[in-house]
Amino acid sequence: MSLKNEPRVNTSALQKIAADMSNLIENLDTRELHFEGEEVDFDVSPSDPKTREVSIPFSAVYNTQGFKEPNIRSYLSGCPIKVKVLEVERITSTTKVPSSDLYTIELTHGEFKWQVKRKFKHFEEFHRELLKYKAFIRIPIPTRRHTFRRQNVKGEEPRAMPSLPRSSENRIREENFLGKRKQLEDYLTKLLKMPMYRNYHATTEFLDISQLSFIRDLGPKGIEGMIMKRSGGHRIPGLNCCGQGRACYRWSRRWLIVKDSFLLYMKPDSGAIAFVLLVDKEFKIKVGKKETETKYGLRIDNLSRTLILKCNSYRQARWWGGAIEEFIQKHGSDFLKDHRFGSYAAIQENTLAKWYVNAKGYFEDVANAMEEAEEEIFITDWWLSPEIFLKRPVVEGNRWRLDCILKRKAQQGVRIFIMLYKEVGLALGINSEYSKRTLMRLHPNIKAETTESIESLHLKDESESNKNLPILKSVDNMDSKMKGIGKPRKFSKFSLYRQLHRYHLQSMDSISSTDSTSNTGSVRSLQTGVGELQGETRFWHGKDYCNFVFKDWVQLDKPFADFINRYSTPRMPWHDIASVVHGKAARDVARHFIQRWNFTKIMKPKYRSLSYPFLLPKSQTTAHELKYQVPESICAKVQLLRSSADWSAGIKYHEESIHTAYVNVIENSKHYIYIENQFFISCADDKVVFNRIGDAIAQRILKAHRESQRYRVYVVIPLLPGFEGDISTGGGNALQAIMHFNYRTMCRGENSIVGQLKAEIGNQWINYISFCGLRTHAELEGNLVTELIYVHSKLLIADDNTVIIGSANINDRSMLGKRDSEIAVIVQDTETVPSVMDGEEYQAGQFAQGLRLQCFRVVLGYLSDLNEDIQDPVSDKFFKEVWVSTAARNATIYDKVFRCLPNDEVHNLIQLRDFISKPILAKEDPVRAEEELKKIRGFLVQFPFYFLSEESLRPSVGTKEAMVPMEVWT
Repeated sequence: MSLKNEPRVNTSALQKIAADMSNLIENLDTRELHFEGEEVDFDVSPSDPKTREVSIPFSAVYNTQGFKEPNIRSYLSGCPIKVKVLEVERITSTTKVPSSDLYTIELTHGEFKWQVKRKFKHFEEFHRELLKYKAFIRIPIPTRRHTFRRQNVKGEEPRAMPSLPRSSENRIREENFLGKRKQLEDYLTKLLKMPMYRNYHATTEFLDISQLSFIRDLGPKGIEGMIMKRSGGHRIPGLNCCGQGRACYRWSRRWLIVKDSFLLYMKPDSGAIAFVLLVDKEFKIKVGKKETETKYGLRIDNLSRTLILKCNSYRQARWWGGAIEEFIQKHGSDFLKDHRFGSYAAIQENTLAKWYVNAKGYFEDVANAMEEAEEEIFITDWWLSPEIFLKRPVVEGNRWRLDCILKRKAQQGVRIFIMLYKEVGLALGINSEYSKRTLMRLHPNIKAETTESIESLHLKDESESNKNLPILKSVDNMDSKMKGIGKPRKFSKFSLYRQLHRYHLQSMDSISSTDSTSNTGSVRSLQTGVGELQGETRFWHGKDYCNFVFKDWVQLDKPFADFINRYSTPRMPWHDIASVVHGKAARDVARHFIQRWNFTKIMKPKYRSLSYPFLLPKSQTTAHELKYQVPESICAKVQLLRSSADWSAGIKYHEESIHTAYVNVIENSKHYIYIENQFFISCADDKVVFNRIGDAIAQRILKAHRESQRYRVYVVIPLLPGFEGDISTGGGNALQAIMHFNYRTMCRGENSIVGQLKAEIGNQWINYISFCGLRTHAELEGNLVTELIYVHSKLLIADDNTVIIGSANINDRSMLGKRDSEIAVIVQDTETVPSVMDGEEYQAGQFAQGLRLQCFRVVLGYLSDLNEDIQDPVSDKFFKEVWVSTAARNATIYDKVFRCLPNDEVHNLIQLRDFISKPILAKEDPVRAEEELKKIRGFLVQFPFYFLSEESLRPSVGTKEAMVPMEVWT
């Protein structure tokens, strides 16, 4: 028993001795202490390479420590601090307290410059603290922190501290102010040359310096200091006390830091960042008890929170409020403005941007960009598969598999943050928990959050909360699920590349240009940990080979196992569009991610631990210093847009800048608009559907007709919604529900686009607008097969000079702002090329026209025939003889050869049963069918307007789809 108690006695004794020694030192007359040693002079020559300024890396934000820890790095190495006393202000008081002088001190450290205000009594308190520390450091108190500090200052102790002017000299007259100022400047200058005192926490606090003060990517240094912070004030119910009065909140001591686009506060004892408040259009400063219900209170408002701070005096509160407001107005005024379209982000001039059609080039650039990352990688996705191969075919083993890239970068010190959509298990089977768990196990530097949508139920292929953010949008969700292969076998011949090659067309970007049609040998067999990758396997591994209308994904925790029969079921190809932005626009993308990450951290208790850090936005002042540039980017004017609300970002007012921009661009377009989208649900009735995109299209066409103007609208959407269902029996309830709202927008009912047009111009609407889908065909095990190409794009191009690319579908869920969280970018060209529009010379935008031409070449089959005239998208020759004619001819041939569904011949379920019972030419006479298919050009087909037009496609009463609110489908 005595042996067990002995360590406790010793520990207690040591603690008692240490406490006694501390008390003794605090009462020492430090004026009588003298130490041996020489003064360490840290004057440096800028030309001396040994003393060259060394910046603090941005990664320091993830390694902050308690303020009293002895090994903190707060200063730039090899860089002196210059001190200048600018002015003195006489402070008078109505009380019996004598008047005092307030000094404004300007400090410069490298490129950073800031001011502090101190009374002479503050100098005296600071000086006494240093004297106490000077004595204290000589005594070998047996604590880790003290021992470390003593070892660090050994041999660096000055013989005498700088002298501070006596308090009696504090009565300053105008004529001797210069002398007094010089004394204080000399005092601080000499102190800051002595590492023993410069690095002491009392010095950094006196000078308003912290570990985050001089990180260049955080921008200029603003005001800092210790304050009292009141709890609560968040905009979201549940994060605040429901009561009133002092009993419902608590005060905490925090270190406040103000930067150009945000402020934060830290816990002094641990150094942890405890909250980040972004500057936005609602950012306001108020001072006084009336505004804060607190004596000497300071109130800071933004869209997300009302933060109440308590100062030591009303004068200090006014100084803090004025300093914060002045600093933000000077350095962060862009964030205070209400930007175009109501966006959170400013228009960024001279921004490098690049577009992608389909996934191959996009994912290769994503892989290369991540490989160059040095500090942070942000990824947010509706569905992320860790085992995706970003470069195809696989010729370097697992090197370019996403999880391998992320692990490699995390091991190099890069911090990786991933935000995933958390699905409702009964509605979706995308297994976000598996993705999160797999990624988190890779390395401690990888952190993943999951976040739900506001909807109680979610539909497949909606709620695509902002695809990959290393580059703005995740392209080709099919390709974003690429995995590997389990066991070698004979693979199907269904290949989009084979189809293109057979008909002398170049490959689409989503397929490698390498001929992958061999179904026996391997171009180069590899070991990737999942078996040999042979032939077609080099492209579509495991769950990659899918057709989700035939069968939805299952067992995603087994990514390399097939789940449909490659011999009998064709893979459904996907078509998508993406973009990349650089510089300030890229930091605007990151700012949105940071806002959502930090809000999720606050909202979910499991993310409140220090292992999930608050993220800090980098300053726009260094955004032009590109550490990596994506090849072939084009300079343009760029603005970020989003759909965001209280549930997703914690903001007071929802933002629907994507919706506003779409309507604005359509209304102001002069010649044409080109739309690709996964959904097409619009035309507001203010009962079920509320977004106005369809109405804007109809009204713009009617305006063109009234003005006798040639104007075109191109709409490309999937032939069927992306829901599991057997279309030969009419499809499932979810599939039919989306079909209902798509048709309601296009052509059925008086509110539809065609309905609005017919009411005024009759059948002349066909001269203005075209609705199309995409379809392809190939051989599968010796049999001719066809499949639709799933359009997953979210694209608008107008007049060859304006482009919107993002994650937002054309429906209420994506556009209204209050529902799904989305992001997009609007790119407006500043560099032009000679072109033709409506038969006349025209200066087309390099970005917009290049993207439009590539889209046209892909869908029309002109990739290998660049001589075809597709320059003028408005002319009758192109619109009628190329676009409409190609779509109609392709649709007719496919119907003749395959009797495809959906089909205009099928108006009801009785006709559907009769339609599918008739013989199919592809099976009855394959040779003749092959001859017919040679006439196919590209992938464009007319959209069948009359499919099941006599049936009600709304969910049937009694089904689970009918029991959910109608807004789930819109």
